[in-house]
Amino acid sequence: MFEKLVMVTRKTRLEELVERFNTREQARFYIEHMGLDFADYDVEHANYQRAVETLRRTLDGLLSKMQVIDRQFLPNFLFSPKDLVVTVGQDGIVVNTAKYLDGQPIVAVNPDPARFDGILLPFSPAAAATGVIHAAEGAAAVHRITMAEATFNDGQRLLAFNDFYVGQRTHVSSRYTLGFEGQRERQSSSGVLVATGAGSTGWFSSTQNMADAVTHMLLGEKAPAVPRMRFGWDDPRLAFVVREPFRSKWSGVTLGAGLIDPGESLAIESHMPESGVVFSDGVEADAIDFNSGSVVDIHASKRHTILVAAIPEGSRLRAAPPKWLARSSVLP
Repeated sequence: MFEKLVMVTRKTRLEELVERFNTREQARFYIEHMGLDFADYDVEHANYQRAVETLRRTLDGLLSKMQVIDRQFLPNFLFSPKDLVVTVGQDGIVVNTAKYLDGQPIVAVNPDPARFDGILLPFSPAAAATGVIHAAEGAAAVHRITMAEATFNDGQRLLAFNDFYVGQRTHVSSRYTLGFEGQRERQSSSGVLVATGAGSTGWFSSTQNMADAVTHMLLGEKAPAVPRMRFGWDDPRLAFVVREPFRSKWSGVTLGAGLIDPGESLAIESHMPESGVVFSDGVEADAIDFNSGSVVDIHASKRHTILVAAIPEGSRLRAAPPKWLARSSVLP
C-alpha cells in the first residue's frame, strides 16, 4: 500500500539564529545581550536532534524507501499517493504539511513532550514506529480532519487546515462585498476569518473573547454565559466571522457571522485597490493577492487531513506483519 516514508522536519530556533548571525557564538552573544537564556536554545536543539536521530534509527527499513525533507521545501515537493508521512515538530508542522497532501496519512511526532503540548501530536519518538506499522497495515485508527478550500475567479486555489484570513495586509480597513445564503452586503472591517473545526479553538476564538469582554464590561455580573463556538475536527461545516465590522452609509453589519454547511460557500468580492490578501493558517508569506476585481469562494474541501491516532496500549496488528517488517524490534 505504501512504498516510501517521508519524514518532514524543521529548523530549530538555534539553527535559525545561526543562519541569521552566521555563527553559534554570535547567536549566543545576541541572545545573552538581550538578557535571555541561551541554554534553553541549546537544550531545545539537542532534544530535537535526538528525536530525529531516534526516528531515523527506528523507522529505517519499515518501508522500502525513506526520505527526509525540511518543511521549507514542502511547496516544491511532490508527494506520491504511496507515501506515508511522519512530521517532527510542533502542531504547526502538521498544519503546514497537511496542505500539500491528498489523503496520505500523517504520523505526527512530538519531539519534546515536556516542552510542547502537542494537541495534534499523539506520538513520542519512541512510539512513532508502531504508528507507522499500524498505518502501513491499515490497522490504525485515524482522525479525518475537515479542511477548507478557497477558489478564486482567476483559477487559483488555496487550502487551509485551521482558517483563512481575507482582508488587508495592514490595519487599514478591508472593503469588500460578502455573499452568504442568498444575501449580499458591502462591508468595511478588519477582515474576515473562516475556520474549520480544527481552527475553531484558535484565532477564530479570539473574536469571541473580544465579544465576551465587551459584554461583561456593559453588563458586569449580569452578562449571560454564551456558549463557545467549538466543533469537532471532522465536522463538515465551516464557520466565519467578520472582525470589527463598521456600520456606515456604505457598509453594513448584518452578515457578521455564520455556519457554512456542506455544499454551501462564502463568496467575497474585493473592493481593495491594493494590499488585499487571502492567506491560510497564519502564513502570510504564502498569501494570494485579493485586490479589486478578485472574487474568492470559500467552502469545505473534498480533501481531508488523515491524522493517525494514538495506538492503544496492548493493541495488535490486524494481520501477520509482511516480510519488510520482520526485522523491526518495535512491533507491538
